Amino acid sequence: MRTRGTLRLATRGSALARRQASLVTEALEDRRYEVELVTVETTGDQIRDELIHRLGKTGAFVRELDERVLEGDLDGAIHSMKDMPTEQPAELVTAGIPERGRPGDVLVTPDGSTLEELPAGATVGTSSLRRRAQLLSERDDLTVEPLRGNVDTRLEKLLAPSLQAEHQERSEADKERKGNTGDDDFEAEYDRTTDEWFDDLSELERQALGREVETEYDAIVLAQAGLERSGLAHYVDYQELATDTFVPAPGQGALAVTAPDGETARDIKSAIDHPRSRVETTVERTILAELGGGCIAPIGIYAVLQGEHIHATVTVFDRDGDESVTGSRDLPVDSHAEAAREFARDLADRGAAELIEGAREDADEGVSEGDKPEGK
Repeated sequence: MRTRGTLRLATRGSALARRQASLVTEALEDRRYEVELVTVETTGDQIRDELIHRLGKTGAFVRELDERVLEGDLDGAIHSMKDMPTEQPAELVTAGIPERGRPGDVLVTPDGSTLEELPAGATVGTSSLRRRAQLLSERDDLTVEPLRGNVDTRLEKLLAPSLQAEHQERSEADKERKGNTGDDDFEAEYDRTTDEWFDDLSELERQALGREVETEYDAIVLAQAGLERSGLAHYVDYQELATDTFVPAPGQGALAVTAPDGETARDIKSAIDHPRSRVETTVERTILAELGGGCIAPIGIYAVLQGEHIHATVTVFDRDGDESVTGSRDLPVDSHAEAAREFARDLADRGAAELIEGAREDADEGVSEGDKPEGK
């Protein structure tokens, strides 16, 4: 058995990426490994104002981390599995998959409204083609607008208009209160002053108050795992979207550690791998690889281990959510990879391949919007 030295693991530098990396670090440290996190900036991080389909290649948030591992600088890299291309360098393996977080999406609104309660024509923010198609499939009256940024940035963009409007109203009420100090019949509109109101705001709300508003969103859609791991879930109102309708992106909510095939990879697997999460995400990524959708097609894939079978649900949409191919199947655990490939081939024959090809043509014309990094 090799002597346990310090594992040097790559991570992206965003607050969410580092929070997720800390989950892996804690799991390894519980098994008495020493871990050093090394921040690596990726192409996707550098081009902050571009949608993912314009970043030039799939894996824009992954490959630079893996390259540092392949160069021998680092022992492994920590990824959100949803970001990972289905094709990996031959020298690397997915060494560890910790227990998966919540896989689904959430609708976040300033006032706690549900998807059904949003007014006709409401503006919903997402930079995911999958989420866009699913939203329009459920509510074709919605206006879906692009939204990018870290989790906190996206929440600030959502909250900014209503907070700024309330701040303006309160400031005007303060002026009116000061001008009526001698009027015994005057009734203040607000019990507290603007300063008192501001003091009770969270840091997220204060940041939103100072943000320049470009698009007024009535709601935004995020990955639930990303929202919870960001530590911001308790500051906002949200609705959990049903995974049978809003089928998650393959691997959503899961983390993965890539490493060179060998003893280090085996040690990482022994320390942190969660068998159920590995089986479920393997099914999802196998179906995605067989369909060939990558990040350019609106595809949802969700697998759940149920006894001796894995229940897999797949939805493939056109860009506007008008057409879809859906299917569910129970796959045997003992041959789940081959069964997943067969399921994908059947879906392709039923029309999924045509929808994916249409999405690819749209992407070539620069109009598609792929799923964003975890929580984004």
